[in-house]
Amino acid sequence: MNDLSGAIPSSFGNLHKLQRLYLLDNKIVGNIPHEVCSLTSLGNLDLDLNKISGPIPLCIGNLTGITSISLSSNAFTSIPQTMWSLREAWFMNFSDNSVTGYLPSEIGNLVNLETLNLSKNQLSASIPGILSNLKMLQQLNLSDNAFQGIIPTSIGDVASLESLDLSSNNLSGIILKSLEKLHYLKHLNLSFNMLSGSVPINGAFANFTIKSFMGNIDLCALLLIVYVKYWRKSKNQPISVIDLSIKFGHRHISYYELLGATNNLNEANLLGGGSFGSVYKGTMSDGEIVAVKVFNLEVEGAATSFDRECLVLRNVRHRNLVKIISSCSNLDFRALVLQYMPNGSLGKWLCNQGQNCLDILKRMDIMIDVASGLEYLHNGYLEPIVHCDLKPSNILLDEDMVAHVGEFGIVKILVKYKSMTQTATLGTMGYIAPEFGLQGRVSPKGDVYSYGIMLMETLTRKNPGDEMFFGGLSLRQWVISFYSDRVTEILDTSLWSGYGEATINAAMDSLTHCFSSIIELALQCSSDLPEERPNMTDILVKLKKMKHNLVQHLSRFNRQ
Repeated sequence: MNDLSGAIPSSFGNLHKLQRLYLLDNKIVGNIPHEVCSLTSLGNLDLDLNKISGPIPLCIGNLTGITSISLSSNAFTSIPQTMWSLREAWFMNFSDNSVTGYLPSEIGNLVNLETLNLSKNQLSASIPGILSNLKMLQQLNLSDNAFQGIIPTSIGDVASLESLDLSSNNLSGIILKSLEKLHYLKHLNLSFNMLSGSVPINGAFANFTIKSFMGNIDLCALLLIVYVKYWRKSKNQPISVIDLSIKFGHRHISYYELLGATNNLNEANLLGGGSFGSVYKGTMSDGEIVAVKVFNLEVEGAATSFDRECLVLRNVRHRNLVKIISSCSNLDFRALVLQYMPNGSLGKWLCNQGQNCLDILKRMDIMIDVASGLEYLHNGYLEPIVHCDLKPSNILLDEDMVAHVGEFGIVKILVKYKSMTQTATLGTMGYIAPEFGLQGRVSPKGDVYSYGIMLMETLTRKNPGDEMFFGGLSLRQWVISFYSDRVTEILDTSLWSGYGEATINAAMDSLTHCFSSIIELALQCSSDLPEERPNMTDILVKLKKMKHNLVQHLSRFNRQ
C-alpha cells in the first residue's frame, strides 16, 4: 500500500519488458487503460483493493503470457470473452466487484487454471458443465452471486479440487453423489441456496460440518437434526446442542471422559473462571492437553452463553480465534472442550514485572493477531459477528505466543445487511463503547472501541480500571493529555526488555513518530462516535505498516 491515487497512466504502455505489475491496495480510480494491453511480457497483474471501475478492456486477451491476474475489490462491471483465452493463467481473482452476465463455455479453455475466484459479484444463469475441462483446478469460489439451476454433475470430474464454494446463490436440485469422487476436497460450502434431498455421506462428505449446508431448508440432513432432538425429548433423553458433532466434524467426548481428563474437575486443574463458569486443564486419553470450560447452570444466562459459544465456535475457523474441539451437553451439565493455550492470557502478561515481559515487537504481533481475528469475525462470515467483550484477559496465547481471541459468551451475530442491533447484555466496564453501555447498541464498531482501549493498555500497561482513573479521568483522557509529542513518557518501560539503555536512548527520538502513530490509531478506534472509528480491515493494514516501520527503525540500532 502506497496511497497512490488517480488513474493508471497510459504511459505504462511503454514498459514493454515489464513482467510484473503490482498496484494493489491503493486509491486508484478510472478504467484500465488500453495501453496496458500492450505489455505483452506481463506475467503477473495485481490491481486488488482499488476503486477501478468500468468493463475490463477487451484487449486484455493480448496478454497471452499472463499467469496470474487479480482484480478483486474494485468496481468492474464485466469480464470480456477474451479473458477466457488466457491459457497460461493459473490464478484468476475477480471477486468483490459488480460483474454481471454469465460464465461462457469458453471458460473451458483455461486448462492450466488452479484458482478461480468470482465471488461477490452479480453473475447469473447456470454454472457451465465445461468447468470439468479445468483438470488442474484446486480452488473454485462462485459464492455470493445469482447462479441458478443445478450443480453440474461434471464438477465431480475435477479430481484436483480442494476447495469448492457455491454458497449464497439460487442453486436448486440435489447434491449429486458425483461430488463424493472429489477425494482431495477439504473445504465445501453449499450453504444458503435452495438445495433439497439428502446430503451424501461418503468420501470427503464424512468430514464436513453443518456449516457447509446450512440455509438449505429442504436438505434432509438438517431435518434429521430437528427429528433427533424431537425424538430424544419425547423419550426423556438428554438433548445435546451438538449431538451430531461427530457427524459434522467434531469428535465426541462424553461427560465421564471429561471427568477423567480433569481429575474430577479438581481444583488443581483450575485455569481460571468467568461470569458463567470455570476453565480446567484436561489431559485426554490420547495425551492431548485441552481446556475444559464448564458452565455453572445455576447462574442466569449460563445455558444461553453455552449455546451462543457453540453456535459461533463450530461455524468459524481462523488461526487467531480459539478452536473448539468438542462439547458435552445434557440437562444438567454443559462444557466446551477448547484448544489449550499454555501461555495464558495477554492480561496476565501485562501484569508481569521484571524480565518476564513482552517487548514492543511481540506486543505489536499480538495486537496484529487480535485485529486479524476480529477482522474475520466482522467480515469473514455470512453475518457479522460482534465479540462484545474484548479485553486482555480474553486474548489467549499459544505455545508460539500467537494470540487467539476467546470467550464468546455474549457474542452477537448481526442479521445479514443489518449493521447494528440492540442488547441488554453488557461487556466489561472500561472497555465498553459509549453507545453499547448507554443504549445497548451493538455493532462491529463497538469491538473497534474496545480494541482501541486494549491497544492503549498494551502499550502503557495501564488498566482502564486502575485506581488512578477516577473523578472523570479515563485511560483515554490520560493518554490524550500526553499526545502527541510526549507519548514516550506514558509507554511501559518493559517494552524495551532485551534492549540496552544506550540503545533505548539512541532510538527514542527516532521512534517517537512511530509511537505517536500507534497512539493516534488507538485514539481513533476509541472515538465517542461510532462513525468516526475505522473498521478492522483498515486497522489491520495500518498496524502491519506501523510494525514494519518499527522494525526498520530498531534495526538501525544494535540489540544487546
